[in-house]
Amino acid sequence: MKRTLLPLAVLTLTSLFSCSKSEDRYDASGTFEAVETIVSAQASGTIKELNLEEGQVLKAGQAIGYIDSIQLYLKKQQLLAQVKATLSSKPDIHAQTAALQEQLYQALREQKRTASLLKSDAATQKQLDDANTQVDVIRKQITALQSSLGITSASLNDQTVPLSVQIQQIDDQLRKSRIINQVNGTVLTKYAEVNEGTDIGKPIYKIAELNTITLRAYITGNQLFHIKVGQQVKVLVDDTKDSYKTYPGIIEWVSNKAEFTPKTIQTKDERANLVYAIKIRIKNDGYLKIGMYGEVKL
Repeated sequence: MKRTLLPLAVLTLTSLFSCSKSEDRYDASGTFEAVETIVSAQASGTIKELNLEEGQVLKAGQAIGYIDSIQLYLKKQQLLAQVKATLSSKPDIHAQTAALQEQLYQALREQKRTASLLKSDAATQKQLDDANTQVDVIRKQITALQSSLGITSASLNDQTVPLSVQIQQIDDQLRKSRIINQVNGTVLTKYAEVNEGTDIGKPIYKIAELNTITLRAYITGNQLFHIKVGQQVKVLVDDTKDSYKTYPGIIEWVSNKAEFTPKTIQTKDERANLVYAIKIRIKNDGYLKIGMYGEVKL
């Protein structure tokens, strides 16, 4: 009987001591969270490729798939053909004024020759005036033709502007048809699969940066005066049944207003009705998960 009762008594005292010790072991408690980003489709169509799985680590800028864009590609080719056809109607100003340029060249030679003859009294002033007039007429014809051809050319260029804008819009849609990850992190949830139809704004996957994780904990008003942003604290999480893993953490945010104690959170002073939320940044070794329970030693 003594052999039975003695270990039982020791065990009872040990249990009471452990419970009492655990109650004083932490000053605040809460759960781990991370900034979660839901990546949605930016184009409509069938998902043709999607290289990601839940738990996969992705880098920002990494291409992971694409949405069917063949119709966009064909539409772009059609617009490019329209632009080419429109610009092919542009007049060749140099070629169409070449004949008048040659006439001007000959008229200038005649003008110069007549002026030389007039000096030697071999030509009359009227002949020189006629030569001058011919030069002026041809120059005006060239100017008028260049202006007319320039207007036609500018008009055709203007006709291609709306087509060019449509091409830019399609280029943007083609870029958005490629699924490019924009955030370093781990895939938490996958919402779509290959060959599924999607639409603009429809979620494809959820990702979060887990290299550093945040513990949202709650403290009482009495504890508020003993903490500050940038303060280092210890964060405890369950390791085994009777032990904790300890992580160094830094307080990065303290709420400036009180709130009622969350039902799932226990504080050091169980009689407190109002608590203050704090966020503690912790470097994650891969063990910490979103939603895990953690305790804080200030």
